Amino acid sequence: MQLKSCPLLSAILLILVASFHYQALAISPSVIVGNWQPIPNVNVLKVLEIARFAVSEHNKKANAQLEFVKVVKGETQVVEGTNYRLVIIANDKAAGNAPGNYEAVVWDMPWKHFRELSSFVKV
Repeated sequence: MQLKSCPLLSAILLILVASFHYQALAISPSVIVGNWQPIPNVNVLKVLEIARFAVSEHNKKANAQLEFVKVVKGETQVVEGTNYRLVIIANDKAAGNAPGNYEAVVWDMPWKHFRELSSFVKV
């Protein structure tokens, strides 16, 4: 017997996963899929993990020497997974540890063990 795709079931599953994910981050349950929502506490472990990943991936891709300091603010967007848009402070070792603000966007799908740095720019 071959299973057919069920859009309604997929949508329900996405909403359930998003609901669980946002409860873990203490984000309002009135999340609308596709809208950016502020992260009230950027010091939770998941957000810090995403931020450190962003700096590490940027360093690899750009041959940079940034060192993560902290997350200043962040937003999430429910897509197929979650986009995280974070403003990060990082020290640039190549410039005498000069601090800078950077905006990073990371796409995360933990159930697929997938995480990707979509963009990383100085702001």
